Amino acid sequence: MRRTGTTRRGAFTAAGVIAAGAVLAGCGDSGDRNDSARDRAPTAAEITAALRTEKKLRTNAARAGGELLDRYEQVIADHPATATGLAPLRDAVRAHVAALAPAGGGTPASTRRRTAATGNAGDAGDAVRALAAEERRIADDRAAALAEAPPELARLLASVAAAGAAHAYLLTELAKETTS
Repeated sequence: MRRTGTTRRGAFTAAGVIAAGAVLAGCGDSGDRNDSARDRAPTAAEITAALRTEKKLRTNAARAGGELLDRYEQVIADHPATATGLAPLRDAVRAHVAALAPAGGGTPASTRRRTAATGNAGDAGDAVRALAAEERRIADDRAAALAEAPPELARLLASVAAAGAAHAYLLTELAKETTS
């Protein structure tokens, strides 16, 4: 998956979205008022706010992905028999984290200490089911973030959310086949 950072194209896209929103907000007016908001380009403050929102969304999505990646690692460590089924999904999650990380921010720091504290005691099926539930929750969170994401990031979040939903399904099926 190609990494998409905040680029000039992204900044211009964000500016275009803001401008389109201003134009669409004025569509219901009768035209009697002289509304200069429809006639102006986005300000530097508006562009900065859009870029800040994108960075926040990317950081949150990458952090959640990093925690999920650590969870995969922990399940594989606790239940080595699951490694064959989980490795391709774990590798996809790693690629998603890299793609979602903010430009210049690298990937988020490991959260292994926190994940290890929760552990995956019990049988492998339960651990894989818990992993499926976590994938589903994160996919839902990413889908919810689409409303405030700029177009390029929204496409990426939608794609990663769809992949997460597919992972949840595959993990649910794997849990049915997994024994401790």
